[in-house]
Amino acid sequence: MKWVPQEVETYLNAKEYVDTAVIPIYSISFGEEMKQSAAAFEFISLLTGHLERQFTGRILLYPPFTYLKKDNMEHTLNSLVNWEENILKSEFKHVFYITSELDWRMHEQKLGGSLIWLPTLPLGNMSESQKMEVVDSQVKQLLSIFTQKWSNNE
Repeated sequence: MKWVPQEVETYLNAKEYVDTAVIPIYSISFGEEMKQSAAAFEFISLLTGHLERQFTGRILLYPPFTYLKKDNMEHTLNSLVNWEENILKSEFKHVFYITSELDWRMHEQKLGGSLIWLPTLPLGNMSESQKMEVVDSQVKQLLSIFTQKWSNNE
């Protein structure tokens, strides 16, 4: 389910089935790194959107956690942990973070949820069908991570 009123209403009426929160993490950069930042955004957006469609009824795709790349990482981490605490209070059993930002791997032990880091795949010059083929391939790999986590905690 997506973070839109109609689907959030569906979630509120079916909370017992929707036990997983998915949060995309993006950094925003300017200048020289702007294009790389935009490429990561496109890749993770397509990926999490496709993932949400695969698991409709089991996951709620939250709006992206977005921060400035140049910001203090400890402050950014504290903000994300605050999100996580509030999400867990809302009765979610699982929280997955999906990002192309390598920096997060150094901080994943500070998160209660599962961090999934994927390198950005350059989609810029691909047709829409090629993009979906690449994203579909990545999502298939993520399916096993999700189902393994769910079966370990059921």
